[in-house]
Amino acid sequence: MIRPDFIRFGREICGNLTEAERREWWLADGLGGYAAGTLTRRYHGLLVAPLAPSLGRSLVFSKADAWLALDGKTRPLCSNRWPGDIIDPAGHIHLESFRLDGRMPEWVYAFGDFRLTFRLWLEPGASTVYLAYRADWPKAQTREPALRIKLLANARDHHGNAEPRRFNPAIEPDGADGLIVRNPPGSGSAPYRLSFKAPGGVIRPDRTWYENFDLPLERARGLPDRDHHLCVGECRLPLANGEWSGLTASLHADASPSVEEAMHRRQAYDDGVLARAALSVPELRDAPDWIRQLALAADSFLFARRLPNGDDGVSVIAGYPWFGDWGRDTMIALPGLPLATGRCDEARRILETFARFVDRGMLPNVFPEGSAVPEYNTVDAALWYIEAWRAYVDATGDLAALRAVFPALREIVAGYRSGTRFGIGMSERDGLIRAGEPGVQLTWMDAKVGDWVVTPRIGKPVEINALWYNALRVMADFAGRLKLAGDEYETLAEFVRLGFRRFVHPNGGLFDVLDGPGGDDGSLRPNQILAVSLPYSPLSPDRQAAVLAVCGKTLLTSYGLRSLAPGHADYRSGYRGGVRERDGAYHQGTVWAWLLGHYALAEFRVSGDAGRALSRLQPIRDHLLDAGLGTVSEIFDADPPHAPQGCPSQAWSVATVLEAWWRIGKTRQSDNRTEKEKP
Repeated sequence: MIRPDFIRFGREICGNLTEAERREWWLADGLGGYAAGTLTRRYHGLLVAPLAPSLGRSLVFSKADAWLALDGKTRPLCSNRWPGDIIDPAGHIHLESFRLDGRMPEWVYAFGDFRLTFRLWLEPGASTVYLAYRADWPKAQTREPALRIKLLANARDHHGNAEPRRFNPAIEPDGADGLIVRNPPGSGSAPYRLSFKAPGGVIRPDRTWYENFDLPLERARGLPDRDHHLCVGECRLPLANGEWSGLTASLHADASPSVEEAMHRRQAYDDGVLARAALSVPELRDAPDWIRQLALAADSFLFARRLPNGDDGVSVIAGYPWFGDWGRDTMIALPGLPLATGRCDEARRILETFARFVDRGMLPNVFPEGSAVPEYNTVDAALWYIEAWRAYVDATGDLAALRAVFPALREIVAGYRSGTRFGIGMSERDGLIRAGEPGVQLTWMDAKVGDWVVTPRIGKPVEINALWYNALRVMADFAGRLKLAGDEYETLAEFVRLGFRRFVHPNGGLFDVLDGPGGDDGSLRPNQILAVSLPYSPLSPDRQAAVLAVCGKTLLTSYGLRSLAPGHADYRSGYRGGVRERDGAYHQGTVWAWLLGHYALAEFRVSGDAGRALSRLQPIRDHLLDAGLGTVSEIFDADPPHAPQGCPSQAWSVATVLEAWWRIGKTRQSDNRTEKEKP
């Protein structure tokens, strides 16, 4: 597969700052660090690195503001937003185009017959960012263009805002073309050594604070909207016609300064991701450009996690910028991230990493950044974990890994059956799982503001019991593969299937929660779609079709399913305001992209029409040119036009679309082969 190249814009977008700023580029380094633009969030920067265990990320390299000296004139290539809606400088007006070459952003500036191309990328597996510039002009002309680049650094947690002059690093030259910035221990922030290198250029130290950068996206979230950065140096970089020149910034002393070699490594890495996917997953060999883009996006969420005992593990960033690795999100995303892109070894390592954290039959919901201990406040993560193992074993046939983990899986079922934390346990009356305590949120609808749990869902949630039935059937299958006794799982699954009939709602759909403090909750929510989309459904075919119809008529949108039906008293049409208002709307109508893949899978199961099911995913292609470019947002407004909101790059949003494409395509190819083999 070739690198996708369809995400591109001309002056109509690049020259319109309002349109340009809403399109953010996001890069990942495979360590949990990232780079992002357009400096409208406090999370935007050129190098955000995990400096503190575990996954304690800090902004270290904020900006590289460049000016072009050409033919006796100096023109800005950067744009900065200041309080009062002031834009100074306004370098975006010189942008002729922007595109993503795979994942690599590229800007082209035009000044008459002179073109300047700028590219930016992160080194895979390292806290290193490269900035590369190439000038092109008619060869008959003699010109001596050069760049003047201000290097802005910081040393703050990526969730925070800087205080002017609090950051006071040691700044020293490293030869004429280098600079070293040291943030020492005891400074109140994570220590680091950041080195800059500009071969062929000159870097001079500086110590100038630039204060009050305006952050409109933080202001929209009701959060502090000013930030401040320290200029640690200024680089002068001459440009040769048709040649790449550049700048390296790294937390590693041995980072290669050659930008052209690093560019080829980055492109080769992305080519390798696509080649491995095409080789391992037949369904991706003729995939359209937007599915190839999602295959690259999937790689951005996988990262190396150091385990408490010092071993190297693998995990999944739930979303950029503000999420770490979450148990629930990781397990929901696992089939669509590594498995659907042919990275089965990494899938196994993720599963084995999380096996170490099974405790009382539960998996952690959150691995907090820093030194805090994992939190086990989730009822569904462990059940998704069993489903993730099913997807892995079905894809690989790896019975050795299954045999090793089977005791942990058995522990999960035993914990849910006999009871564990937060009131989680099986009802002897109907075999269904109950869960919940006042003040605690346990399902994926987990918004909480102070002591206010927005959607507590205490009782027997429908998707938890769909997952429970699926897990029991999976365990029976696993026992059979391992030649172990599995009758208890089959018997219990049948008991749960009969009990699941209690969820049937008079409208043809399913109740959202049974036996809650106020009785049964018939709110029309999308959780019921999992009772159709999961591999093992407790519903009859007719009942599956009825559930699909209810969700399709009321909850389905272009980008996912609404979390609550319009017309409900708690329905919120948009995701706006401060933290309290947004969290209050999070699961009260807001559209969730991760459910789109499950709807497509459910529709395919009910109708058998692969074309129609896959068409549900098609609007995601258009979305890849908006918000987080080349990736999928977490959520969207409930009402049209369904503006993207929340986290601009979300793992399970990408993963479930890829998983649906993979699974439906796999079934369709199998059916085609069967048809050809008929006499």
